[in-house]
Amino acid sequence: MAFMEKPPAGKVLLDDTVPLTAAIEASQSLQSHTEYIIRVQRGISVENSWQIVRRYSDFDLLNNSLQIAGLSLPLPPKKLIGNMDREFIAERQKGLQNYLNVITTNHILSNCELVKKFLDPNNYSASYTEIALQQVSMFFRSEPKWEVVEPLKDIGWRIRKKYFLMKIKNQPKERLVLSWADLGPDKYLSDKDFQCLIKLLPSCLHPYIYRVTFATANESSALLIRMFNEKGTLKDLIYKAKPKDPFLRKYCNPKKIQGLELQQIKTYGRQILEVLKFLHDKGFPYGHLHASNVMLEGDACRLLDLENSLLGLPSFYRSYFSQFRKINTLESVDVHCFGHLLYEMTYGRPPDSVPVDSFPPAPSMAVVAVLESTLSCEACKNGMPTVSRLLQMPLFSDVLLTTTEKPQFKIPTKLKEALRIAKECIEKRLIEEQKQIHQHRRLTRAQSHHGSEEERKKRKILARKKSKRSAIENSEENSAKYSNSNNSGSGASSPLTSPSSPTPPSTAEHAPF
Repeated sequence: MAFMEKPPAGKVLLDDTVPLTAAIEASQSLQSHTEYIIRVQRGISVENSWQIVRRYSDFDLLNNSLQIAGLSLPLPPKKLIGNMDREFIAERQKGLQNYLNVITTNHILSNCELVKKFLDPNNYSASYTEIALQQVSMFFRSEPKWEVVEPLKDIGWRIRKKYFLMKIKNQPKERLVLSWADLGPDKYLSDKDFQCLIKLLPSCLHPYIYRVTFATANESSALLIRMFNEKGTLKDLIYKAKPKDPFLRKYCNPKKIQGLELQQIKTYGRQILEVLKFLHDKGFPYGHLHASNVMLEGDACRLLDLENSLLGLPSFYRSYFSQFRKINTLESVDVHCFGHLLYEMTYGRPPDSVPVDSFPPAPSMAVVAVLESTLSCEACKNGMPTVSRLLQMPLFSDVLLTTTEKPQFKIPTKLKEALRIAKECIEKRLIEEQKQIHQHRRLTRAQSHHGSEEERKKRKILARKKSKRSAIENSEENSAKYSNSNNSGSGASSPLTSPSSPTPPSTAEHAPF
């Protein structure tokens, strides 16, 4: 069933997780306001940059929209009188630059649609909610038993994935969630294999995978329906959030930071590792583990969004693990992301930065041991342990799982091979990105070292020595020329064309280097 047109051939699919940086290059005063010229760059390539022009009122509008996050952002205050003074404009420019630095380095804010549209209007001008509504409406024409109750506005972090609360017409009290997403930059499956695998997802039965009620796809997007869970996700539990609230409101600035009980950490951690091992053994790529992709149902954690890897969507934590060349397989990505999840379960918040140099006190040293094996400098430098190794660690090895449900997920051999090839392509793009970041980091370090005060002093000393040596050599050369001139003068009666006339000294003989 085609519920959306195929994208045009050669369409470039952006990786929305590539960080944007912004630097104010200049300001220009017009009659009644000041405009700031901003250079925005995607990723590490200077060539992938563009200019935008923004007024203070644009910043103020963005800041008002971001208030939903509950953060105190450092936007410089308004000034009605004297706002065209040169000194004031220079000071305000510094303040606005600081504001840009804060929103582009905050992991959640930098990925939100509001910030992307502010910095990159050319690529984020579309209304993705409207696009999703159009496609969902077309779907319902051929599936009349479903009905939209309301859009679940911005409950997820992805710009191009939208959610709707649903109901079945003959079961009006039951609530379901429909998710719609278009393709990402890592979609390497053929259209036929992609559609077959999406439609296979409702047949996946596992005690720690959240059941898909209905799934369909075409050449450019996928639509899935699951039961709505009032309890919400593991992240909702940690942050004490309401599942239907927007992502920014739920998770940007929690009112109370508190980790889970040790037994919850052990049980949930073990369940998540078991389902990761199941998927790895099946050859099914995941790569999308984070607390919002884990649904809570009773005492069980159930994994969400298996379709993401089929759609080719980039991971929530991609900007972290793309920095480390040893995290270069989807299995190692899952383990690293598990470290992020475990940290959040333990401390009630994400780590300030990765790698983590030292860990705060935890309910058990066994927790710290797992965190060190997945998030420490040494782990990120040398590589991740396997899921099987984590299951053997003291934190999880003594957890007894009581489920009797037998896992079932039959993937035909042909589709397994397609998944294997797609997985290799996803990993190849990651490895290439990591290589470029590594080279850029080395170049930046070299340039920084070259431009340091100590290096400048060394270069001055070397230049003085070279200048002194050159002066001495010039003096010696002049003395030699003078001596030769005198010798030539003593044989002045000889004709100039005589073969016995002295040959001028070769410059090569006096070259110092």
